[in-house]
Amino acid sequence: MAASAVDPKPIHRLEESLINRIAAGEIIHRPANALKELLENALDAGATQIKITAKDGGLKLLQIVDNGSGIRRADLPLLAARFCTSKLSTFSDLSKLQTYGFRGEALASISHVAHLNVVTKTRDDSCAWRASYSDGLLAPAKAGTSADPKPCAGNDGTTITVEDLFYNTPLRLRALKSPSDEYARILDVVQRYAIHNPSVSFLCKKTGSNTADVSTPSSGTVKSAIQTIYGPSVAKELLEAQAEAGTKDEFEWQAEAWFTSANYHAKKPTFLLFINHRSVESARVKRAVEAVYSGILPKGACGFIYLSLDIDPSKVDVNVHPTKREVHFLEEEAITEKVADSMQAVLAANDQSRTFQYQTVLTGHSPFKSQGKMKRSDLQKERTPAGSDEEIQSEDEVEDEENEQDLDLERPRAGPSSSLKPSRKPSQPSYKKIRNDLKTRTLDSMFPVLQSSSESQSSQPNMEIEKKEKAPAISESRCFLTSVQELRAAVKKAKHSHLAEIIVEHTYVGIASMNLCLSLVQSSTKLFLINHAALSEELFYQLGLMQFGNIGKLTLEPAPSLEELVRLAVDAEAAIKEQGLIPEKIIKSILKTIMAQRAMLAEYFSLEITSSGEVSTLPLLLPGYTPNLDRLPLFLMRLAPQVNWTSESECFSTFLRELAYFYVPGRVVQEKEDPAPEEQEEGKRKSEEWQIEHVLFPAFRKYLVPPRGLLERDVVQVAELRDLYRVFERC
Repeated sequence: MAASAVDPKPIHRLEESLINRIAAGEIIHRPANALKELLENALDAGATQIKITAKDGGLKLLQIVDNGSGIRRADLPLLAARFCTSKLSTFSDLSKLQTYGFRGEALASISHVAHLNVVTKTRDDSCAWRASYSDGLLAPAKAGTSADPKPCAGNDGTTITVEDLFYNTPLRLRALKSPSDEYARILDVVQRYAIHNPSVSFLCKKTGSNTADVSTPSSGTVKSAIQTIYGPSVAKELLEAQAEAGTKDEFEWQAEAWFTSANYHAKKPTFLLFINHRSVESARVKRAVEAVYSGILPKGACGFIYLSLDIDPSKVDVNVHPTKREVHFLEEEAITEKVADSMQAVLAANDQSRTFQYQTVLTGHSPFKSQGKMKRSDLQKERTPAGSDEEIQSEDEVEDEENEQDLDLERPRAGPSSSLKPSRKPSQPSYKKIRNDLKTRTLDSMFPVLQSSSESQSSQPNMEIEKKEKAPAISESRCFLTSVQELRAAVKKAKHSHLAEIIVEHTYVGIASMNLCLSLVQSSTKLFLINHAALSEELFYQLGLMQFGNIGKLTLEPAPSLEELVRLAVDAEAAIKEQGLIPEKIIKSILKTIMAQRAMLAEYFSLEITSSGEVSTLPLLLPGYTPNLDRLPLFLMRLAPQVNWTSESECFSTFLRELAYFYVPGRVVQEKEDPAPEEQEEGKRKSEEWQIEHVLFPAFRKYLVPPRGLLERDVVQVAELRDLYRVFERC
């Protein structure tokens, strides 16, 4: 049977809006693509500060604010039109391109799949201009209004807001992953460009968040940017390699590479490639540079690599991918080989002088040992001189015996005539054999303490009495003030779950530096360096907020004069004299402000000041902890200028911050006064160390709700037992 004839269908031109929407789908795949285009526009405009805000992974809102050159008012009608650009005039311009954008498709594509708003101001304009776009054309911001740009207030630069991305392409919207995954892709784009542009300040955060997920300064280097984003564990192992064109090469090129040494490796590779300052991908280049580690690191492991190639623009084809994700350039194999050789040479030169950081004994909780086990190592230490080789050997033997006892618990119990053979469990990995008893040894026990017998007899009993006293538990007070409830809710919302787990499960190791307020703690198999002053300030702020209206009192007898305390602080402030200010006027102003708030301070914060101007009581935030009263004059002086007395919420928040700063451990250095006797200074230091170990750190574990901001500078991982074992396995 003959096939039925099919009538040919007529060919017709697609509608312009459909054409543009299809083209937009080739360029804007997800929010990260839109951000990359907007970031490159901001960098082309000479911006030195770029701020990114995202909501729901950039799908609901994606905003980028820069301080670049801005956009002229006359150019706004063509801003979102397709193939309108200031970068190209003729096709030959592609061979000498020095900018990121050049096709004029980014904003046009975004306007076809999202609501696009722009606020821009050049340095010569007297005001900023606001414009809205839809389908590449100017659109009215509200129904019934004109589509022309409107004058508004604004700073120099450009603010671009993208809302409801893919609202008119639901299939594309459903194909995307979760908002958290999309936000992770946004962070990856920001981090890449922040490392490549260390002279530009980048800030990226979620809408409504008080802390930034990426924050870099505008005056830095590539190495400092890598440290800020990827942490000190990567930065301390960075090596640098340079490569450039030789005399026989046909064109000029040069390369700069930052990569980790053999001391660092990770399972997930990190490879950042920039060609002519554009973030691109190249599977061939990636394979070549990662092969440098093949003979050094364990199988499957790799390092961190950042590579920047500057190549003659006439030898690079930038127009080979819709999103500019890939580029092609001449002599790719030869250039890649030279870069890999230079990296190999640097690695070989540094391989002979590798250094390893380790700690012989890490104290702390471990999930691998039973909590109810008898501490046989304690009994062994009583029979062995401290610090001797015999002690170390005996501890290892006791540990092995304990492991074997664990195995014996699993063996079937049989009589002498039983034919059952004991079945032995697989031996425990070496990296899991960690000490889990904090009483076994601390950091202080590793250093000899020389003191007279009279000192030890006089001070030790009192110390033991203080240890046995249990401070009353702190409970949250009932407060119906909306401002206080909002502040408490903000503390709970800012909680970082992983950091909270570290704080709750930590084991105190010792103080690393009293001057820098640094202490060592262990959590599981990780060792952390903690700024206990920063954690204390956050703790005391939260304790003051928790006990608002019901704070304990610390009575001062005799009650000092408020005026005398403020005068001490003002006289010690060098800036007042340098600026030619009159101290008496400043003192009167401070006294007037504090005395006017006397009733409120007594009711809410237990800071009682008599009508005659004497400080009778201070807030007692943590039972068992006494703040350094040498800081009291400074605290009272700062209340007037640093506390916002006009707003209820701001008043409570800023006052509690100042109170927390007063409570932070640390002594005031008095340069003019004669130094205290050495014995007195030693006593103060020991007392402060005891409070930090036995009062502050237990309070951290019990009460602190740590925010994410503490991870940026104040909590740093310095060692991980498993990683140390991997290092020594390679040696």
